[in-house]
Parts: sequence; C-alpha cells; structure tokens
Amino acid sequence: MKKILIIQGGGRPNGNTDQLVKAFAKGADDAGHEVEIISLIKNEVKGCLGCNACRYGKPCVQKDSFNEIVPKIMAADMLVFASPLYFWTISSRIKAFIERFYCIAEEDKESPLGRYERYPEKDCALLMTAADNFFWTFEQAVSYYKFTLVNYIGFHDRGMLLAGGCGDTNGKPQIDKTEHLSAAFQFGKEIYKE
Repeated sequence: MKKILIIQGGGRPNGNTDQLVKAFAKGADDAGHEVEIISLIKNEVKGCLGCNACRYGKPCVQKDSFNEIVPKIMAADMLVFASPLYFWTISSRIKAFIERFYCIAEEDKESPLGRYERYPEKDCALLMTAADNFFWTFEQAVSYYKFTLVNYIGFHDRGMLLAGGCGDTNGKPQIDKTEHLSAAFQFGKEIYKE
C-alpha cells in the first residue's frame, strides 16, 4: 500500500479536472492505496517570495496552507499533480505550489545537475484536462512537468494522463463523453502494479 497525495490545482467543482481526479483516486483506492486529495482552490498556496528565510530546515515565512501540507508531502510516496490546461500550461496554483518546494529542500554540496540542494525522493504523476486536443495541446505543460519535477527536483515519473477534447471552455464539462474517466480509473488502479 502506498500513500498518494493528489494536488488539484484548479477547475470547477465537478468539472473535467475534478472528475478526472475522482476517477484516478477511486482506482488507486480500489487497489488498496491510501489517497488524499488537496484542492488548491480551498487551500491557498502563494508563490515563493525568494526571500531565503526557509533555508535549510526552517518553515516558509508565508502564512498560508503550504506549511500545513508539508507533513503530508513528506509522508506521501507519490504526489499526483492535477490541473486544467490554462494558457497552454499548468495552472498558476500548481506552479506556486511547486515553487514552495524550495523550503523542503535540504543542503547537498554534492548534488547532481548543478543544484545546491536535494529534495525528498517521491514518485509523481500528472493528470490534465483540456478543451483542445491538438498534437501540441499539452506540450508546454509536459515540458514543465518533466523539467521541473523529474529532471530538477528528481521525482520519479510514474506517468501522465493528458485528457484532451473535454469540451468547450464556455460550456458544461464533457469528459464523461470520452474514455478519459475509465483511463484515469485504470491509471490509478495500476499505478503501482508490478
């Protein structure tokens, strides 16, 4: 059994992203994993100020929800980042959340890739929804995810579900008319299948 923390960075209540998250969570729960969903709409997390007051082992000076979420991050085996596609990338809420990882870094003078710190070892995955479904729709978001979370922070990628073609941005969610919800359920159920 693994502890899976899903960070939901936007979307409307019962919208496409919300439905995708619930389907993934149900699959992971059915597989016996412990799943928690944290909504960044309900839990405000501001972007990093770059003040360096948190270095190393000190909490962030900002008074928002992040410091309460840190123990959950540390206890999790996997972080799943879920976001609607906004202006061809992840939501600003997810980006702000990732920026705040700066305060959970530990000093490491021998760190790889030119970093000066190391981050906790975690698995990660990406869930995204979009109205469009062009071959390039998720290109910017995937690039950010791979570069920042996998290459820089050093998390271990367990996969992505990029749910394009979920309907008009001005209309009702239409993810239920696609195969994405069943794919998300299977993704969650098989995320740690050996």
